[in-house]
Amino acid sequence: MERRIGIILNGATGGLATGQHLRALVNIRKEGGLPLANGDLLMPDLILVGRNAERLAALAAKNGLARWSTDLDAALANPDDTLFFDAATTHLRFGVVRRAIAAGKHIYCEKPIAPTLEEALTLAREAKAAGIKNGTVQDKLFLPGFRKLAYLKDTGYFGQILEVRLEFSRWIFDGEHRPAQRPSWNYRKRDGGGLVLDMFPHWRYMIDRLAGEVRAVNCTTRRHFSRRWDEQGNPYESDAEDAVFAQMELEGGIFASVNSSWCSRIRRDDVVTIQIDGTNGSAVAGPQDCFTQPDGNTPNPVLPVENRQPVSFFDQWLAMPDNTPLVNSYRAGWNLFLRHVAEDGPFPSPLAAGAKGVQLAELSYLSNQERRWIDVPALTL
Repeated sequence: MERRIGIILNGATGGLATGQHLRALVNIRKEGGLPLANGDLLMPDLILVGRNAERLAALAAKNGLARWSTDLDAALANPDDTLFFDAATTHLRFGVVRRAIAAGKHIYCEKPIAPTLEEALTLAREAKAAGIKNGTVQDKLFLPGFRKLAYLKDTGYFGQILEVRLEFSRWIFDGEHRPAQRPSWNYRKRDGGGLVLDMFPHWRYMIDRLAGEVRAVNCTTRRHFSRRWDEQGNPYESDAEDAVFAQMELEGGIFASVNSSWCSRIRRDDVVTIQIDGTNGSAVAGPQDCFTQPDGNTPNPVLPVENRQPVSFFDQWLAMPDNTPLVNSYRAGWNLFLRHVAEDGPFPSPLAAGAKGVQLAELSYLSNQERRWIDVPALTL
C-alpha cells in the first residue's frame, strides 16, 4: 500500500537543496516510494518553498512536481504537510524552524541548526516539548570511506587511539577573474558566513563518532582574502574567516589536529581526509576510500639526505574493500529520517546533536578571540 507524506522543502532553489536533498526525494518518488517494515511504500509529496516564483516553478516542472509556493506561512498552515525541511541560509534558520515547530511539523534541517548555541538549544528543547520527530543532517557519516573508518573503530582495530588528523581544503576563487565556487554570503558575517560556523558542525559529529567526544578546543582563524567579487561581478568586503587551524582534546586523552581552509590547494587523496593513529594500527579515509596500516605492516622509514626517498609511502597502505552497497549520503539520511517519522525507526542525530556542532563553532570563535584553550562541556536539554 502507498502512504503519502507531505514535505515542505524550504530554501528549495539553493544549491544544496537542489543538488542533494531534492534529488534524493525525487529519486524515492521515481522508485515508487520508500519501502517500510510492514511492506508499505512511503511516497514523498513535496511542496517547494522559496523566494523566487519563477525559479520555483521551473524547478518543480523539471522534477515533475506540481506544488511550489513563495508563502511559507501558507505552507506551514497546511495540515496535510507534516514534515518541514530547511536548507535556506543559516542566519534565517532559527526563525523559520521555530515557526515550523510551533506549527507542529516534524523537523529535519541542514547544519548548523542555528547561528548560536542558545538558539540551537531553544530549537532542541521546543521540539522535544512539542513531541515531534526532529533531526539534523549528518551526511558525511554515510559516505563509504567514513563508514569504513567507523567500522574500524567499532571493531577495536586501532587499539588505543592516540592521534587524529583532519585535513580539509580547496581553493575558492575570489570571483574577480574566475567565478567563485561558493556563494558570496559565505564570506559575510552578517549573512551567517564563516568557515567555522559552516564546517565545524560537520567536524564535531565526525570526530565524536569516528574517534571520541570533543572535550576542549584551541582555535585560530584567518581571513586571507578581505576583498571578493559576488555573483554579479561586484566587489565586496569579506569579513568572515576563510582558514581555520584548530587543536582539540578528545575523551581518553586523544589529541586531534583539524585544519580547514578555502585558500589551500589539494595534494592528498581528497577534499577532506581523516587519519587516525592507534597503538595497533592506523587508518586514513576520505569520502570514498579507506586505507589501513596495521602494526605488523608498519615500515621503518628513514630521512635520506643525499638521495630521493626510495619508497612510496602511499603504496604501503592497504585498501579496504567495498563490502556494503554504495548509497548517496544525503539519500541515506533521508531514508532514516522518513522511516523515523513513518514507523518510529531509529535516528542518530536529533536537533540536540546538531546543537553540539553549534557549540563547538561558538567555543572555537571564543578560543580565537581570547587566544586560549576552551573546555567543551557536555550539553543538557
